[in-house]
Amino acid sequence: MDNCIFCKIVSGAIPSKKAYEDEDLIAFHDINPAAPVHVLIVPREHIPTLADSDQKHQALLGKMMLLAPKLAEELGAGYQSSTDGPAGGFKALFNTGPDGGQEVYHLHLHVMGGPRPWRGQR
Repeated sequence: MDNCIFCKIVSGAIPSKKAYEDEDLIAFHDINPAAPVHVLIVPREHIPTLADSDQKHQALLGKMMLLAPKLAEELGAGYQSSTDGPAGGFKALFNTGPDGGQEVYHLHLHVMGGPRPWRGQR
């Protein structure tokens, strides 16, 4: 997609601060973070919204969801359970469509976490 900013990031035409990259996905730090840790997991394939995905995207969506906790942990927002109770944590969020708050129409998963008081935003 010629006008898609995320397609341009995926292709390298626009630079980004990458957190992860493989043959299917790229993850990069949000330029306007809503939390201390805020990365976007983006498929290389242009899929406009979560509602536009179908059965053929099942493995890709699963890969995105499994990458979220790994990146959260690596970036300092992991979830730990201990005898003292749970600590840390993150939010994984797909915005879909205008009423869902989607601003860029290329499927992406927000991974947000870190110390509060950011909780409750977005």
